Amino acid sequence: MARFRTAALPLIAAAALAVAGCTSGTQSTADAETTTTPVINPRLTTMPLSPELDHLHGLHVDADGTVLAGTHSGLLALAPSGNTTRIGASDDDLMGLSGIPGTDTLFSSGHPGPSSEAPDPLGLARSTDGGVTWESRSLVGEVDFHALASDGRILVGFDTSSGIQVSADEGATWSPGAAIGASALAVNAGGIWAATPDGPLLSTDGARTFAPTPGAPPLGLVSAGRDGSLWGMDDGGNAWRSRDGRAWEEFTRVGDVEALTALDYDTAYAATAQELHTLR
Repeated sequence: MARFRTAALPLIAAAALAVAGCTSGTQSTADAETTTTPVINPRLTTMPLSPELDHLHGLHVDADGTVLAGTHSGLLALAPSGNTTRIGASDDDLMGLSGIPGTDTLFSSGHPGPSSEAPDPLGLARSTDGGVTWESRSLVGEVDFHALASDGRILVGFDTSSGIQVSADEGATWSPGAAIGASALAVNAGGIWAATPDGPLLSTDGARTFAPTPGAPPLGLVSAGRDGSLWGMDDGGNAWRSRDGRAWEEFTRVGDVEALTALDYDTAYAATAQELHTLR
């Protein structure tokens, strides 16, 4: 999976220098004092993950509001405290982890783990119990989706060899879409969104064609929330949000992230293998 990297957040420091004036021919100079002012961002909370993830392939918020992370060795729950807990018994490499927003229905692809005898690649796998168990749906041994997204009506995936594919039955069958590359995908009422090196592209014809979206920021990651809102990350480490993709608000600076998932217009989560960022 291609790592989406952004600039790291700089430390901000304030310095004060006091110099006394000259009196009666005697000069007195006060020592320079430097104080560090903590950076407080009311829109961003960052927690270190413990234990850290071995790699991060995608995020999803389940029906209980728990943030789930697809990793190189299975699925983990990320607590607000930063504690990470394994979900289920699978140790598969869960590429493209995504799901129907706000539900326990997950989708993934990737490669079998050490305990699995499944063909490589895994094709499309689905879980309807929040990742406790998984079932193979299609394309086993054929496709490794690096990005997946669904709004509950359609499921869209990106494979490096075949481009975009679309399913109307949660991955049982597929139709070919445009031959474009995508680092992330999202689906809402406006259509299918693809984050690309040329910025976000939108398809309104079932992924057969994509076109640029005027006024959109240059997003490298994009995710749709349960209310149809969109969140994105640009290559400068800035988070953006939009209610429908027509107008975008620059929300806050986050820094280097590997995955992003939107809960709704008010809340999103971004993460690396070491940190969970809550944006609200």
